[in-house]
Amino acid sequence: QKYLVESGGGLVQPGDSLRLSCSASGSTFGSYAVAWFRQPPGKEREFVASIRWTGGGTWYATAVKGRFSISKDRTISAVILQMNSLKSEDTAVYYCAVGRPIVSTMQNAEAYYYWGQGTQVTVSS
Repeated sequence: QKYLVESGGGLVQPGDSLRLSCSASGSTFGSYAVAWFRQPPGKEREFVASIRWTGGGTWYATAVKGRFSISKDRTISAVILQMNSLKSEDTAVYYCAVGRPIVSTMQNAEAYYYWGQGTQVTVSS
């Protein structure tokens, strides 16, 4: 069992940046992949980005490619989602998730079996 803790959400203006962090309480991510998903108001949950904790490889949704960056911070055993040039359409609850997907399922929510509680990101002027 992994308890995921997310932090870093908040209210920002369009064009601003935010940094989200996800850590596994009391443990590390080991051989898992870690992903960020989001659920905009009134819409279904969607994939944002993912990374393998051990080994290489990052994956991004088309909507965030070039603006968001996912990385590992081994000093604090956390996965970071750096979000730049935020837009109003990035407004959502952002969830951290952990699993062992294969490459073809990296963007599928069903491939992840531990989820955080979510953190709200609101982009508004």
